[in-house]
Amino acid sequence: MAKSRGDKPLVHCSFCGRSEKEVTSLLEGLNGFICTDCIDRAHQLIHMNDKTFSNKATILEKAQSDFKLLTPKQIHSFLDDYVIGQEDAKKFLSVAVYNHYKRILHQNQNGADGLDLEKSNVLLVGPTGTGKTLLARTIAKMLNLPFAIVDATVLTEAGYVGEDVESILVRLLQDADYDVERAQMGIVFIDEIDKIARKSDNPSITRDVSGEGVQQAMLKILEGNIVNVPPQGGRKHPEQKMIAVDTKNILFICGGAFEGIEKKIAQRINTKVVGYGVQDRLEGIDTKELLKYIAPQDLRSYGLIPELIGRLPVITYLHPLDKQALLNILTKPKNALIKQYQQLFKIDDINLKIDAQVLDYIVETALKYNLGARGLRSICEAIMMDAMYSVPSEKHNSAKKDFTITLSYAKEKLAKFTGSMFIKNI
Repeated sequence: MAKSRGDKPLVHCSFCGRSEKEVTSLLEGLNGFICTDCIDRAHQLIHMNDKTFSNKATILEKAQSDFKLLTPKQIHSFLDDYVIGQEDAKKFLSVAVYNHYKRILHQNQNGADGLDLEKSNVLLVGPTGTGKTLLARTIAKMLNLPFAIVDATVLTEAGYVGEDVESILVRLLQDADYDVERAQMGIVFIDEIDKIARKSDNPSITRDVSGEGVQQAMLKILEGNIVNVPPQGGRKHPEQKMIAVDTKNILFICGGAFEGIEKKIAQRINTKVVGYGVQDRLEGIDTKELLKYIAPQDLRSYGLIPELIGRLPVITYLHPLDKQALLNILTKPKNALIKQYQQLFKIDDINLKIDAQVLDYIVETALKYNLGARGLRSICEAIMMDAMYSVPSEKHNSAKKDFTITLSYAKEKLAKFTGSMFIKNI
């Protein structure tokens, strides 16, 4: 009950310390008092904690309901709309993604034996410009999940100049607007994973802080542990506030060109050079595409440590793109390069037309310089730069006008880039 002053000394709230003259009323307990303001704040705090607990109980269900899990064939079909070719890589990736998120959705429905389903991270091996990044980005778009692309070349072992391995998760948190529960179901694509290979098998007095040191630091993230991540990235220090991120349900897709690994594969295949049946065994090997025979031992001899290879159980390769594949990339996907340029011109009421011979010329140029699909945009930019600069300024009326790029025009514009990778008379 409330305590009045009378001739007695003033009493104070045992929580906030204010006297009975400073508050509306005080309630007396066995060994103290509490004011009505403290009671209101306690009620609000309890209500907020109950709400937070309820949100945490349902937030994973909400995150899981943000996307619909498709079957491997449906995932493959979706990839076909954006990625040309690479059927083997699409198949491996479709199955890996399906199994990973099926495991998450049913992780609380284990059988009577209590099996703990482990995740399978993916390693994509292939030359530059074959679609490794595009495959990972398309998967994330399909599932409507947080997605982050990280370049492994900037990573160093903790305590050295460069970015810590934990910065991988910072980018994922940023893409999820710092919604930790949603980020913990995201996808991380680690590009240039081959650049952190061990530099040499020979012992050295100096530490390999950007090679084997990074591989060792990545193990706990790929395996599935709770990692303390600095919210804004950068170097960690003891007094910094950290965000705890559980990587158990994060799918890691690693990609790398692994330049020169074909030599390692060839050495392994031709290890046995004498004996009966050797010639028959070697006749069935496609020496032009040795990447299809890649195995974990080849990655180990290239410089990846066994522990890292074991955390990337799904290994697949991407074919080098031939002329027909590059031609299809220019025109067929939903976001085809030619369609993008036509849309850019269409915004200025210009109908862009490109002769078929020009498309062949662009593809042949990319093949000549081994640029892959990524080089197609550079060639198109070189050909269309003058048109994109001058044509929009030549509009005199609202009527749509046509602009056609011919073979002679393309050769003329591309020949101007004599100081770059393009030369005259390609």
